[in-house]
Formats: sequence, structure tokens, C-alpha cells
Amino acid sequence: MRKKTKQLLITFSTTTAAMAMEKRAQEMGIFGRLIPLPSEISAGCGLSWKTKPEEKEKMLVFLEEEKLKREAMYELELY
Repeated sequence: MRKKTKQLLITFSTTTAAMAMEKRAQEMGIFGRLIPLPSEISAGCGLSWKTKPEEKEKMLVFLEEEKLKREAMYELELY
């Protein structure tokens, strides 16, 4: 049986912003991936970036440096 673990989710107001995040993250070797938005939260677009909670500070710096727009950040227990 799979166990839920704490994950960091970054939400976006548009699909375009989520796709830009995915593209730059792949180019820069940033850990994580786009997933469908969990039902526990709502956001402007149906996608979120999922990564480990310990990556939070690194993600904040990355988003700022790359001028990527995020809507919010959440820490949730997910599979």
C-alpha cells in the first residue's frame, strides 16, 4: 500500500504559466513535475508543480530569478 508523504505544490493562474515553469525547470535540471491540481486546493489553472518540501527555498529563488509567476504554494500529504 502506498503511503502519503508531504509534498510542496506550486499553483499557477494560467496553463501558460505552468507550462513555462515546466519548460524552464527541465532546462535547468530542477526536481519536480507538473501534476493535475489536487481536489484539496483550487487555483486559476488545473495544473500544479509538485516537488519535495525541502526544495521550497530553492524554488522561491528559481521562480524569482526566472521571472516565473506563481499563484500560491502549499504543503499537502499526497501519494
